[in-house]
Amino acid sequence: MKYIEFGIGNSWFVRTETELADGIEFEVKGIAGPIRVHSLYIRCWVGTTVWVFDIRSGFKKIRKSRKTFKLIIGVSSYLEE
Repeated sequence: MKYIEFGIGNSWFVRTETELADGIEFEVKGIAGPIRVHSLYIRCWVGTTVWVFDIRSGFKKIRKSRKTFKLIIGVSSYLEE
């Protein structure tokens, strides 16, 4: 999957994170295409609590060990085969 994110708290205001099937992850500044939209989401991370609203999977509340602040609007995209 590929995640195109806009917001504060990441390395860059606009970034693309790619997760390969073998578990390797990497990110680049800006939008890396092509984009085949899978879902849209909003993520708010305050302290160790992350709230995620995804149009496909609904609302989730997650606990993380790291403390930070992020406010992100994102698009998940299928990887090109």
